[in-house]
Amino acid sequence: MSCTSCSSSNGEPKGCKNNGTCGTDGCNKLTVFDWLENMEPLSDQKLNNIFEIRFKNGRKNYFKNSKDLSISIGDLVVVGAERGYDVGFVTLKGGLIPIQLKRKKINPETTEFYDIQRTASQSDIDKWTRAREKEETIKKKARELAISLSLKMKISDVEFQGDASKATFYYTAAVRVDFRQLIRNMAREFSTRIEMKQIGLREEASRLGGIGSCGRELCCSTWLTDFRSVSTSAARYQQLSLNPQKLAGQCGKLKCCLNYELDFYQDALKDFPKSNTKLLTEKGIAYCQKIDIFKKILWFVYKNDSINWHQISEENVKKIIKINETGKKIESLEDYTISEISSDISFENVVGQDSLTRFDKRKKKKKRKFSKRV
Repeated sequence: MSCTSCSSSNGEPKGCKNNGTCGTDGCNKLTVFDWLENMEPLSDQKLNNIFEIRFKNGRKNYFKNSKDLSISIGDLVVVGAERGYDVGFVTLKGGLIPIQLKRKKINPETTEFYDIQRTASQSDIDKWTRAREKEETIKKKARELAISLSLKMKISDVEFQGDASKATFYYTAAVRVDFRQLIRNMAREFSTRIEMKQIGLREEASRLGGIGSCGRELCCSTWLTDFRSVSTSAARYQQLSLNPQKLAGQCGKLKCCLNYELDFYQDALKDFPKSNTKLLTEKGIAYCQKIDIFKKILWFVYKNDSINWHQISEENVKKIIKINETGKKIESLEDYTISEISSDISFENVVGQDSLTRFDKRKKKKKRKFSKRV
């Protein structure tokens, strides 16, 4: 997705350089589509003056419009903060607000919302823009200060408050870090209030963004809002090889997408023979080596012959199991094996190009003829 400020000029992309806080709200991550925008809200009228405001990297919060300002989605507004004020974009209002509050477990009866003070003026925008332009250089300097103190932490992002009175540093650390001296050094260096927030590796990846091994943007930085625990059992259910390099994402944890199809695999495996199934035959015990729930096929090998694999359908395996339960043995697996399909593949030149096997045979070197000089 892209917005009008990212359009190209003379064939070259301009880029709005807003890094997740686009003013037109057309290319922001985790944007909620207001499908109740043109409908009369049926919720509590007390919640009609609550607006959702988005800040840097998709951080959102809810504020009250106690002054009854005329505000629309996409407006840049000044909102109250613990000390001073902040600047953000209006992303949601109306009938979806109660649904979002319920989903995020925010009780409007007990929660005190900060007020929306005013629509951002040009001076507010200039001050906020100057503060955001300093974030990258301050992040690099903060990393240098942390390295000089030999702190085992990684500062991944910096976010300035709208009035430039406070800077929030997001960091990751494997162990507890005593950063009191670091805060003193940064407050002296940057001349502003410092707040440190520890985030997880998955939250860090969602803030920084990136491209996954599938070729698409990371789910956590585009649409995924809740991070559920992922275990290696999810890979075992889906018959995936337990290779940490393939199963781990950019955050170093197991990929969140391992849970997407897990429910389907678990439902399909309920009536499917287990992977530790043993079949009793006259030739010996046969062990299951591999299963394919989509083709409904299982592969078995004899105990004394692990080279030859036998393809048996799910239906036939269940028949053999019932026979074994009665105390009888089948003669052999060959009687129930599915006919093998030839795996020889011949490539054809269908588009008039060179043969795909043109490099298989090496060309013979031509012998040079030397003429005798008289």
